[in-house]
Amino acid sequence: MSHSSTKAAERPVSVRALRFLGIAAAVLAWAVIAVSVAINRWFSPMVNPFSDLGGPRATDPWVYNYGMISVGALIIAFGSYVIYITEEKLLHVAASFMFVAGLFLALVGVFHEGTYPHVFVSQWFFAQMDMTALAWGLGSVVKGRAKTGLAELAIGVVGPLGAVLMRWPPGALIEAYGVILIDAFVALATADISRC
Repeated sequence: MSHSSTKAAERPVSVRALRFLGIAAAVLAWAVIAVSVAINRWFSPMVNPFSDLGGPRATDPWVYNYGMISVGALIIAFGSYVIYITEEKLLHVAASFMFVAGLFLALVGVFHEGTYPHVFVSQWFFAQMDMTALAWGLGSVVKGRAKTGLAELAIGVVGPLGAVLMRWPPGALIEAYGVILIDAFVALATADISRC
């Protein structure tokens, strides 16, 4: 058994279970979106961005806004957990980007649609997650986990390139694209940290 595997096995089960915080954040995000769409029948992903679900027009906008704050808190906790369990410097950098991404997502709920900073905090959530994937992927490659690392790097590159180069309708599809890529990265990262 490797040194990192031995250290992982020595951690209490309650601590090891925290590696699933990223998966919990992904599941909660889609649950919040689904519930918000269900109570706002006017919403169309071809026309409306997800943030409209937390804006002035929405029925019960608190569902979406508090939901994004909660998902952001889970992302912050996941980033903190990664910093706690690993000594790999590039993963520390990636987890720091993730921590900031979680903060920006929480701010999406605070500065909801229709407030001045909303677009800024929303765009920076995605930008920070792209930087997380790039730093994490580089760290994985450096540590000899090339296959996983290259997949993580690809997500960090494909995300912004696809957002910029593809023609998207004005609604939530571009956001769904970004969230799906983030979910794929989180799944890879969760598997990756089980080796730390």
